[in-house]
Amino acid sequence: MTEFELKFEVSADNLKGVALAMLQGKVTRQRLQASYFDTANGVLAAHGIVVRLRKEGRRWLQTAKAPAADVLQRLEHNAAVPAPRAGAHPVLDLSRHHGTPVGHAIDRALGRKAHDAYPELKLLYGTDVKRITRLVASGASVVELALDQGRVFSAAGAQLICELEVELKQGSPRDAVTLARQWCAEHGLWLSTIAKSTKGQRLGQLSNDAALPVAASAVAAEFSRQATGPQMVSAVVAACLRQMLPNMSELAGSSQQPDHVHQLRVGIRRLRTAMRELGGLTDDIDPAWETALVETFRALGVHRDHSQLVAVLQPQLLAAGGPGLPLGAVSSSPAAPGNAVCMPAFQDAVLGLIGFAHHEWPKSGNQHDALKKAVGIRLQKLHKHALRDGKKFLALSDVQQHGVRKRLKRLRYLMEFAAPLFGSNKVHQMAAALKPVQDALGLYNDELMALQTWRAWVTDDAHAWFGVGWLTARQQTNAKRCLKEIKIFAKIRPFWRR
Repeated sequence: MTEFELKFEVSADNLKGVALAMLQGKVTRQRLQASYFDTANGVLAAHGIVVRLRKEGRRWLQTAKAPAADVLQRLEHNAAVPAPRAGAHPVLDLSRHHGTPVGHAIDRALGRKAHDAYPELKLLYGTDVKRITRLVASGASVVELALDQGRVFSAAGAQLICELEVELKQGSPRDAVTLARQWCAEHGLWLSTIAKSTKGQRLGQLSNDAALPVAASAVAAEFSRQATGPQMVSAVVAACLRQMLPNMSELAGSSQQPDHVHQLRVGIRRLRTAMRELGGLTDDIDPAWETALVETFRALGVHRDHSQLVAVLQPQLLAAGGPGLPLGAVSSSPAAPGNAVCMPAFQDAVLGLIGFAHHEWPKSGNQHDALKKAVGIRLQKLHKHALRDGKKFLALSDVQQHGVRKRLKRLRYLMEFAAPLFGSNKVHQMAAALKPVQDALGLYNDELMALQTWRAWVTDDAHAWFGVGWLTARQQTNAKRCLKEIKIFAKIRPFWRR
């Protein structure tokens, strides 16, 4: 079984409204007490696999979950467990999942051969939750709403849980998303991919910097060479969301790690490129999504720019003998990035895009050649305009130079999106050739933005003149490097013209 579920965090301020809304229909109440297990060295968790024993009222259930291709879907298998003696706990037995897709995932994670014994598992953490569930009709589908209140605990401590889960029981994921958008808008909820099991795993790791969640990076879009335009766009959007959702969940959960901010911005930029360059292949892109994405992207940009000043340029200025950042610059840090992620318009846009990515598009005849031609035209237009302006980079205004950088970014992303159409090797070769250009333009843009910031600080702090002078001295050299790399890249024949 594959589970499609959307999980939302519920703040203390909004809990009363959510609880009252849950009672506007027939509900079921349960107490769920679960114990989670893994090998002593955490092999299952390392592969994204969760195994638990859960007491649901009077019955016991053993459940195993494993990752699926979609970040919002998981492979799941439930096995009934015989009731133990009074006061006792049942014994977990991995063989209960043997022969299922989850069982195969467990075997691969453990490196288990057909007749090998299963290893002994260790109890790591548990949850104790009071759940209210309610079935709701949405479109032609049946969706279960579940409000969970309780805690996750281990020997290292405990954390409160307050979540609303929206799980598809029958029908289309798009109907579940429609219902979720209504609840999110009405009750100020925010989407999270951080499961209860993940919270439990982290309880004993709070003081270990190495255990902090790694930011999710970009993944390739996967679609058939026979895909239609809408199917291609849907696959590309899904790939962008696979990068965005984990990072936005971490930021909403109070992370301020620069990598989470950076990778979410990359995901948003890739998504906006897909909507801009491929939007003509489908009629289902809502223009309102772009507005919300831009607003959050810019808000996160303030945080990213501040991190760049403090973590990158500050050490360079100190190494050059300068005074570093002007007085007050470090203390004027921007608002937490989670505020931007939790904005209602952004949450609604992301949910709308999830619905789009999970739509079941009608099949039609082989459109490979027509689709390849349409994408090739878009690639050629970006390539032509970027190089036309790029070859006169030194004569351009700051705004025009930034325009060259943005076009080349879009070109890189669109090339990567189109890999199933043109062949991965061709795309990777040209993307590798484009990387030195992007690196040069990135450095030039970062220092140009920093120069503008230091100039603004001069009126308040004379020490800022050192930063102004240091950055100004580097500006022309950096610009010439950009021009050099652009001219080298311009000599490469594009793969879409071969």
